Amino acid sequence: QVQLVESGGGLVQPGGSLRLSCAASGSISIYTMGWYRQAPGKQRELVAAITNGGSTNYADSVKGRFTISRDNAKNTVYLQMNSLKPEDTAVYYCNAFMRRWGLSYEYWGQGTQLTVSS
Repeated sequence: QVQLVESGGGLVQPGGSLRLSCAASGSISIYTMGWYRQAPGKQRELVAAITNGGSTNYADSVKGRFTISRDNAKNTVYLQMNSLKPEDTAVYYCNAFMRRWGLSYEYWGQGTQLTVSS
């Protein structure tokens, strides 16, 4: 089992930048890691994901502004967020996912709040 702890959220002005971190209690090298977000009254949505091979994908709404990266040696995943908009306001969750031998393994962090407001 993997425990995930997010950090780095806070209040930032529109146009600003912030970096979220997700620290895992164990090795993440075999997991696809993702960042999801959930705004009030909305469903949780995928923001960005990175496979264990380093391939990435992004929601259209954040392409060109957000960058996901991973440091397997530190068991940490990052989400660099630039040109932030008020609509980026949400609770951001870290996710670890793996499928092996027909079984799925998925873990979530507790979330970190990002508020983009002037």
